[in-house]
Amino acid sequence: MTVIASGQHIAGSRQGFPPRSAVIAWIFFDWAAQPYFTLITTFVFAPYFATHVASNPAEGQSLWGFATAGAGLLIALLSPVLGAIADSSGRRKPWIAGFGALLVIGSSLMWIGKPGDPGVIPPLLLAYGIATIGVEFATVFNNAMMPTLVPPDRIGRLSGTGWATGYIGGILSLILVLGLLAASPQTGRTLFGLTPLFGLDPVSHQGDRITGPLTGIWFIVFVLPMFLLTPDYPAKRPVRGALREGLLELRQTLGELPRRRSMAAFLLANMVYTDGLISLFAFGGIYAAGTFGWNTIQIGTFGIVLAIAGTLGAWIGGKLDDRFGPKQVISGSLIVLLLAVIWILTVDRDHVMLLNVAPPVPGGGLFASTSERVYLVLGCLIGMAGGPLQAASRTLLIRMAPKDRIAQYFGLFALTGKVTSFVGPLLIGLVTAFTASQKAGMAVLVLFFLAGLMLLRRVRG
Repeated sequence: MTVIASGQHIAGSRQGFPPRSAVIAWIFFDWAAQPYFTLITTFVFAPYFATHVASNPAEGQSLWGFATAGAGLLIALLSPVLGAIADSSGRRKPWIAGFGALLVIGSSLMWIGKPGDPGVIPPLLLAYGIATIGVEFATVFNNAMMPTLVPPDRIGRLSGTGWATGYIGGILSLILVLGLLAASPQTGRTLFGLTPLFGLDPVSHQGDRITGPLTGIWFIVFVLPMFLLTPDYPAKRPVRGALREGLLELRQTLGELPRRRSMAAFLLANMVYTDGLISLFAFGGIYAAGTFGWNTIQIGTFGIVLAIAGTLGAWIGGKLDDRFGPKQVISGSLIVLLLAVIWILTVDRDHVMLLNVAPPVPGGGLFASTSERVYLVLGCLIGMAGGPLQAASRTLLIRMAPKDRIAQYFGLFALTGKVTSFVGPLLIGLVTAFTASQKAGMAVLVLFFLAGLMLLRRVRG
């Protein structure tokens, strides 16, 4: 109810903007897409692939990383081009539908990922790449609809509410999987102590594999209101003419960037701190598993708590965005992330900030030790800062970009968010391998958030 009420308030009474129902329907795109990131790339399928499909976790992590890098490179190269085409053609929904179909097809095919079967690895990684390309490109065009939905002074609240709604969708999808579908092969029971629904076999990890088809179905169901209720731009010209004009405008935009120093500084800052944030989310669970010995249920529960904190943070961040401006919200979020990562580096099994504490005891309960609870609190801080950081970043871009080229700039925004997305994980992996220390690898993230904060100071906003 809170989210819907916020969506209603967003639309306001200003003339020239669509009704509340259109705004609420647009908000639910984030709800529809978020389970892909929650279930597939972070808490369920990716760890399952690395530990049960690949021959060993190290090989699984490297193969997953290569597939992510390949998809990210294609996304980086094509996002500005597609954004330019969308600006010239005027339409957003056809692109969202087309790339949404790729998300549904790719994620649904992940069901084939049977444990211990090397033959499924190539098609499985291809399906993952297709789904990743689909969700990222669909998001580019969905973001580009924002300026047509609410007045400029409500953009921050719209963006924050969208992110918060997305986090709620991720939470519910994760609870659904952990509580009703995915069971431990040892006990045959889910997080709620139940046998899996639909007779899903824990031994062959059908509960983990079902996250792919579930993600596709979830997207179809919850993206429909946007297609039915949210208005689109009318078509300006055919795709061929839009392609020609869009590429010409993209060339012009890239030529302007050296003169638009504030925009260039923001895109560079976004590239750096987004890389750090992606790496932090990707390795936070791995670091906890290595440090505390957490299992899938513990990591999943940690993910639920993290997402709840992210929901609250994104909602509050949207209000702060409208009051103080997106740049201030981004700066505050980066400071919180920087301090949280530094604090995490002082936490291990039996130490918190150089103080001795009792280590976790096997079978001692969920987050029973002091160090685990401190890590949980720090995770909440990261979640609360991560949501506003991402939401305020897209509102700052909207405030800075020319209104007639908003999709093109969101393409550049996606480019800077993806073009170096492999650098953080690569550096963490190299430092960890060289030092044989997870803590040393995680310390790399301090540099990303610090550099992003320094670059942001050059942005006028």
